[in-house]
Amino acid sequence: MGKTGLLLTSMAVAVLLACTTVVLTAGQSVGQTATATLVGAGDIASCSYNEDSATATLLGRIPGTVFTLGDNAYPYGSGKNFRNCYKPTWGKYKKRTRPTAGNHEYLHTTAARPYFDYFGWRAGRPSRGYYSYDRGAWHIVALNSNCNKVGGCGRHSTQGRWLRKNLADHPSRCTLAYFHHPLYASGTGSDTPEVKPLWRILYSHGADVILSGHAHRYERFRPITPNGEPDPENGIRQFIVGTGGNSGGGEIHYNQAPGVQDKKLRTSGVLRLDLGFDSYTWKFVPIAGKIFTDSGTDVCH
Repeated sequence: MGKTGLLLTSMAVAVLLACTTVVLTAGQSVGQTATATLVGAGDIASCSYNEDSATATLLGRIPGTVFTLGDNAYPYGSGKNFRNCYKPTWGKYKKRTRPTAGNHEYLHTTAARPYFDYFGWRAGRPSRGYYSYDRGAWHIVALNSNCNKVGGCGRHSTQGRWLRKNLADHPSRCTLAYFHHPLYASGTGSDTPEVKPLWRILYSHGADVILSGHAHRYERFRPITPNGEPDPENGIRQFIVGTGGNSGGGEIHYNQAPGVQDKKLRTSGVLRLDLGFDSYTWKFVPIAGKIFTDSGTDVCH
């Protein structure tokens, strides 16, 4: 075979391999893997208790991206509290952490500056605190539910416009969002109607999962609409994981939020999410000495 024939054969093989690769990875970007792991919680670190150290130990045993659901340092997000309380515990995994800010980050600080200084680019732009990234087949959106600190959470707010454009620019088979304040929470004082416009945007774009903290407990919801109605086909499953170390919190046997399927008080731990190509599994992992757990699987819309 001459040089021309060899060249044509090589080109044909290259085209065949390229086409085969496209078939095998349809719906994924080059270099994506079919499975990724997220692990984390909110309401985390204080120098006044040690369950944050116990949850940090769990992070060391579970691979993947660490998410935080706000209130990362107590009693407020000062530089001192990040250095002395967060850094020795969850701070060990800073390089693989993608955080969000809670109300305590803004308490007694100027625009949560110590939080943004500590996490740097990982926390998004300081004036915003919201950003997105991809893991496997999933698009992940980290939002800032401190609505009055970032110009609101409405559909036409800066964050609302950004979220709509971000989701339109990143169509994905599966989408997960996380932020500090839950739309619905059992008991009193933790649900946050201000974030409903963000829920509506996420729901209209087919989001599958929302993670929140703020309430110092674990709650898992069935897929629901932004109005709290059951929607097994297109609803969003909310998890409240305010269990990073500050395990206090009032009783929640009253005013149960719509769609709650499981809940647990006073058990610190982390939520592990294994994100597949078109599905996900969850498992609540408690700290040593606690026995409560919760696990399951579901498919993306």
